[in-house]
Amino acid sequence: MFLLTYSQDILYLVLAFCVLWLTVFLVWFVYYLIASIRQFYLVTKAVKKKVDEVDEIMQMLKNRIERSSSYLSIIVDGVKKMVDIFKDSDLAKTTKKKVVKAVKKFE
Repeated sequence: MFLLTYSQDILYLVLAFCVLWLTVFLVWFVYYLIASIRQFYLVTKAVKKKVDEVDEIMQMLKNRIERSSSYLSIIVDGVKKMVDIFKDSDLAKTTKKKVVKAVKKFE
């Protein structure tokens, strides 16, 4: 049978009980600390993934705009030439009509 004969025995019993509860509390605290750190890691990993995707999209758009701007100058030059050709052909038609009218007047 367990007998407490000295006050030192009671002290050791209380200290053992306190160490037990302190250990339980520390284990609980470390578990939640690790869980929080893991959650923070997962969130930062997801944010990094999204930022990388946005960066990739921005690079793709930049490349497309650069390519389209180089094509755009070629297209603008072509349109200018076509407008000049149509102006010249309209001018030629108008001039031809005026010449035909002038010739008819002299006949």
